[in-house]
Amino acid sequence: MEFECQESTEAFKNLANCSETNHFSSDSIIVDLELSKLSLDCNPKKGISSSCSSKQLPPDDVFPNVWHSITDLPPALISEILNCLDPKELGVVSCVSTTLHNIASEHRVWKDFYCERWGLPTATRFSDEKSWKELFVEREYRSKNFLGRYSIDVLYGHTEAVRTVFLLASAKLIFTAGYDSVVRMWDMEEGLSISSSRPLGCTIRAVAADTKLLVAGGTDGFVHCWKAVEGLKHLFDLKGVEKPNTEFRLWEHEGPITCLALDLTRIYSGSWDMTVCVWNRSSLRCTQILRHGDWVWSLVPHDTTVASTSGSDVYVWETNSGTLLSVIHNAHVGYTYALARSRTGDFLYTGGEDGAVHMFEIITDAKEHSVVQVATWIPHSGAVYALAFEFPWLVSASSDGKLALIDVRKLLRASRRSLGKRVLRVKESDQKTIEPPQRLLHGFGCNLYSVDIGADRIVCGGEEGVVHIWNFSQALEMEQRARALRGIRLENRMRRRRLQIEMNGKGGQSNRCSVAAKKNPVNGDKDTSVWHSKRSINSKVKT
Repeated sequence: MEFECQESTEAFKNLANCSETNHFSSDSIIVDLELSKLSLDCNPKKGISSSCSSKQLPPDDVFPNVWHSITDLPPALISEILNCLDPKELGVVSCVSTTLHNIASEHRVWKDFYCERWGLPTATRFSDEKSWKELFVEREYRSKNFLGRYSIDVLYGHTEAVRTVFLLASAKLIFTAGYDSVVRMWDMEEGLSISSSRPLGCTIRAVAADTKLLVAGGTDGFVHCWKAVEGLKHLFDLKGVEKPNTEFRLWEHEGPITCLALDLTRIYSGSWDMTVCVWNRSSLRCTQILRHGDWVWSLVPHDTTVASTSGSDVYVWETNSGTLLSVIHNAHVGYTYALARSRTGDFLYTGGEDGAVHMFEIITDAKEHSVVQVATWIPHSGAVYALAFEFPWLVSASSDGKLALIDVRKLLRASRRSLGKRVLRVKESDQKTIEPPQRLLHGFGCNLYSVDIGADRIVCGGEEGVVHIWNFSQALEMEQRARALRGIRLENRMRRRRLQIEMNGKGGQSNRCSVAAKKNPVNGDKDTSVWHSKRSINSKVKT
């Protein structure tokens, strides 16, 4: 037999009396309501089912000041609720009402969405007049450029094969190097050579740069470095003409350097001596040596971890202590040449000698650190030598002379929604649901050794000794012009259709009149009746 909790009934009556006499403010009523909810947990006797667990609330007329809409909640609580949504869901919420539109549009989570995908915007793209939502929507729309039209620029200057390219989008610079032992700097917009270093006496296999430092490594085992010159338009004086003593070298490896990377405080270098060295940028000293079991081919740092490929395995290290967090054994059949990582550091992309591209997710818990395979693509018939990632596009360069563009947006979104833990396990049977590469770029020789992506451009170098640039920056304008032309053609087609319908309507009326005339003939020649003449005129107008 059900009964109503007496304590809760008395609490509701007290609150109703308080609201009638107005002895307390609405805030105090709300606090009392919360306290009354706690009193609903009274213990009933055995054998009797209680309705206290259902926490019945009084009717609305008892509490006139109780919230009825989500917009009546405190702003901090609304902010926390909106924090749980992804960009698409947040956009849907902003369409519900004007109030939610204002709250969702100005929410701070748009900045988090933007930085999670592309990092902080450069000064040329950031404007105080635009909100973070506008910046996000604009950048998200521009990411579709890589499916549109493009123009190709070819940079000539190297005398032998180009082994490495690096695109510094924030400074609009491109750095290339290869077998001719010269590091060259190019203007990204104009495609012109700005400067080149002296011959370094070895094959340069890796280049990395930011706005403060440029590093290059090759078969001599040295890390060649150039500091940025303050006030210089193109940042680096490769020949040492503007300011001397900006070039220096670091040495710790006993074999050829194959990969380099930079972050705010460290320099990372990998070598065929089976080690990865971590350097302090301020003291220029090697602070950590990470030893592997085979040649190191590639590395990508993120925060306090660094991922590296050695032989056919993939390693994830903690850089401060040098602890090995996890290992992916036999990631590829043969060597694992290429490695890329998402900006948040949660996803790894590998390419290997078997022509496959794998996607892994790094799952970090309080007690364990594991790596789970998410997806696999086999877009190439030759070895994958290089990978580059900019949300949502993963670009791979292969020995078959092709570039593959893979959109990983759907996989990342599905992973974000899974039980709140960013975990996604793709079974072998689910590989059919993974979309194939959206685009293949080709038209040049074989053996593409390096690729990079940024600023609506894809840059690659290979055995031909030239640098190819696919410029998609005009794709958006071309698409807008094509869309406007399609709209004009559609409007003209609809206008002609309306005119045709009107003329058909008039023609049908005259035809009905001619039928009536045949039934009621007039005096004169039947073949030259007035009705027949009108129908002929109408047919001419129709034509």
